[in-house]
Amino acid sequence: RRVHLATIWAAAVGTLFSAYFILAANSWMQHPVGYTIDKATGRARLTDIVAVLTNDVALAAIFHTTAACFLIGGALVTGVSLWRVMRPGPDTAAFRSATKVGAWTTLVSSAALALSGDFIGRVMFAREPMKMAASDWLRDTAAPAGYSLIKFGPVDIRIPDLLSLLATHTLDGRVQGMDQLQAAAVARYGPGSYTPFVPVTYWSYRLMIVVGLATGLIAAIVLWRTRGGRTPKSRSLLGAAVGLPVMPLVASTAGWVFTEMGRQPWLVSGVLRTASGVSPGVSAAEVATSLAVFTVLYAVLAVIEVRLLLRYARGPLPAADPPVPTRDALPAFAY
Repeated sequence: RRVHLATIWAAAVGTLFSAYFILAANSWMQHPVGYTIDKATGRARLTDIVAVLTNDVALAAIFHTTAACFLIGGALVTGVSLWRVMRPGPDTAAFRSATKVGAWTTLVSSAALALSGDFIGRVMFAREPMKMAASDWLRDTAAPAGYSLIKFGPVDIRIPDLLSLLATHTLDGRVQGMDQLQAAAVARYGPGSYTPFVPVTYWSYRLMIVVGLATGLIAAIVLWRTRGGRTPKSRSLLGAAVGLPVMPLVASTAGWVFTEMGRQPWLVSGVLRTASGVSPGVSAAEVATSLAVFTVLYAVLAVIEVRLLLRYARGPLPAADPPVPTRDALPAFAY
């Protein structure tokens, strides 16, 4: 058991460190630090690895990403276990216990995501004000600024002062609008559009929040409906259990779409535009071919993974390991 626990912890720590280095590299694109530009070659040179690894964007993202990973795992366990509890069988007791563990993990992870998301919002307000404005479809600078609950064409329902509260933790904080930020970017970087594609940025941000909160809400309902050994009978809850493992994946994907689309037109914010990062020696046909190959490959892997998950979710639990014989019970020669 100790060997197994040590292996699990070693794998977890190793995975966490690997994830942090990846997040640090991605965060550098949003807030480049610890570098200088070589005047002879025009290339960026690393001057301070500590500054890169302690980038405030990376520090904010690692907690958010870790909580998202636990949310995905908790939702998978909750969904499968609740589905088995609502279809009684010989393993119902074990799945009831797993349902509670998964639901509590999901609920706590959802709260951790909200808290770490608030931290990321503060960092985004300081480092990427254009992304902050685009996420709320805020055209003009406002103080205080209301939060856009939903927007369709000219209809924009806003909660007064909430965006100022989220961005500055004050009710009358000043939040810059896209038009003013665009004018400032033109004055600093030259002619061009420095505003991301607002509809994708706006709606992916809301999809991430809504689906993430809904996942936590379903976990809370599951805990309430299974309290005291109760077995829920609601078909709607059964449907939620089936869809629960997919919901955090949708929220996570929407979050990454928001992160990357909200940074446009920059590949590295304020340093390198996406259009300038295209390799001149790669043709459009080569890009299309590589994307098609990756798409087909990951689609095949996804089908295999889903089939395996469904097979093991429907099947019985593995049989318990046979008891290990004691020393006295081992066969021996007798004279």
